[in-house]
Amino acid sequence: MEVKQPNHFLSLIIPVYKQERTIVKNIKRLKSVLDNIRYDYEIIAVIDGLVDKSLRKIKDAALAKVLTLAYIKNQGKSYAIRLGMTKAKGDYVMFIDSGMEIDPNGISMLLEHMEWYDADIIVGSKRHLASRVKYPLLRKVLSYGYYYMVKMLFGIKVRDTQAGIKVFKKRALEKILPRLIERQFAGDLEFLVAADTLGFNRIYEAPIKLDYSMSPVTSAATLKAIVGILVDTLSIYYRKNFISHYRKQPKKLAKPKGLKVVRT
Repeated sequence: MEVKQPNHFLSLIIPVYKQERTIVKNIKRLKSVLDNIRYDYEIIAVIDGLVDKSLRKIKDAALAKVLTLAYIKNQGKSYAIRLGMTKAKGDYVMFIDSGMEIDPNGISMLLEHMEWYDADIIVGSKRHLASRVKYPLLRKVLSYGYYYMVKMLFGIKVRDTQAGIKVFKKRALEKILPRLIERQFAGDLEFLVAADTLGFNRIYEAPIKLDYSMSPVTSAATLKAIVGILVDTLSIYYRKNFISHYRKQPKKLAKPKGLKVVRT
């Protein structure tokens, strides 16, 4: 096995919700990828609400280099990611959706982009020319519509703010993280808006391999997501342009009730 280079340490955050059947398999897949990158690492799994046996499954698996956080009530994916980031030891901090729609083999590509560009943030992007993407037409239409909305409102030079894989330099994240509020739909965008506002504008895109073709998309779920992301996006716009929230003194993230910390 390749000797790990000591100059970087990666913390990988994965938000977990109702995944008792697949979470151990998914973490093992992530570990098999990370065991072959150039850096040492830790995985931080955040159980976003004790609603199933996900925590028990992870504890029973006793996987090395895995820290698990869990709390009683569901708080939203973005909150879970932020909480995990507060525990991160790495100078590179990444998150990836735990459902494995995004191929984790692309993790090394994002890390290489961090090195090539000396970036503050690398964003996995469906619209990178080298990306390989399979997802339903409805998702594609909604994604393009949201891209143009974000471009008009914020002027961020990123073509895909929403793909669930991003990597941050710790020094940038320490400034960005305490200013974030979003818990649900637009957390990915808020990371980038706060970063840009604070001058961390070395933000670049990297290719990903993504397959949403097997993910169910119901009309009810789609309508809820559309309304949610519109409301949250406009809230970010208001905070940025009307009350200058992202330039204000940051606050600590409130700890959830019943927080459990399990290290294996």
